[in-house]
Amino acid sequence: MTGDTLAAARERMVAQQIEDRGVTEPLVLAALRSVPREAFVPEAERPYAYEDHPLPIGAGQTISQPYIVALTTAALGLVGGERVLEIGAGSGYAAAVLAQIAAEVHSVERLAVLATQARANLARAGVTNVQVHEGDGTLGWPAAAPYDAIAVTAAGPQVPDALKAQLRPGGRLVMPVGEQHGHQELCRWTRDAQGREHVETLCGVRFVPLLGEQGFAG
Repeated sequence: MTGDTLAAARERMVAQQIEDRGVTEPLVLAALRSVPREAFVPEAERPYAYEDHPLPIGAGQTISQPYIVALTTAALGLVGGERVLEIGAGSGYAAAVLAQIAAEVHSVERLAVLATQARANLARAGVTNVQVHEGDGTLGWPAAAPYDAIAVTAAGPQVPDALKAQLRPGGRLVMPVGEQHGHQELCRWTRDAQGREHVETLCGVRFVPLLGEQGFAG
């Protein structure tokens, strides 16, 4: 596919898969329009980069459906200038989208091969405000905490306490929660200045499991 064809496919994706489903935040739409999703999938998958479903990226992992990336980003409520933590770098695409809005993104990836791939993809795409770290994502990345927002791209049995501790008061955490191979829901978790926790369910989803000390055992 030519560059013009891919650009047109990206525009259709934003219009039909994102805006038509109710995600209308201008910053999110602009971010999705600016990041070339084809740069974050294997070469064999590039003709399908803007289709309405996940795609394999190797190591048994996937790049999320574009709508889910958009919905997660919108649910974080970013306005610009934030420090964001992402759990599960994958190929780097969602981090690249977040980086169009946030000032600084830290992404933790459990699999070394994917962390290396994400760094290379981000560099080729000219994204300079994302740091990809290798480690147990269920433990977050305390060195850069607190975070204004946290996005988790794998499903756990509950929100890890380590991630809650690294979110600033008033911040937002979006994560799929549920069974390892069954029902899951994308949830937004917040804690107000008085310490009260609030959880909202956004939609039903199917994600790979969040593996680690405060997630699933594997």
